[in-house]
Amino acid sequence: MAKANYKFDKRQRDLARQKKQEDKRLKKLAKKAAQEPAEASPPSPRNDTA
Repeated sequence: MAKANYKFDKRQRDLARQKKQEDKRLKKLAKKAAQEPAEASPPSPRNDTA
């Protein structure tokens, strides 16, 4: 019978957890950006020639 590869299993769990955290972070950023569209827009460029 084959021996279990615990390092591989742990690495797969870690990758899944990281992906879930990243998705959660991106979802929060998108929600925050949708709530504050006025603050996220860059200021209009001015022509300051003297």
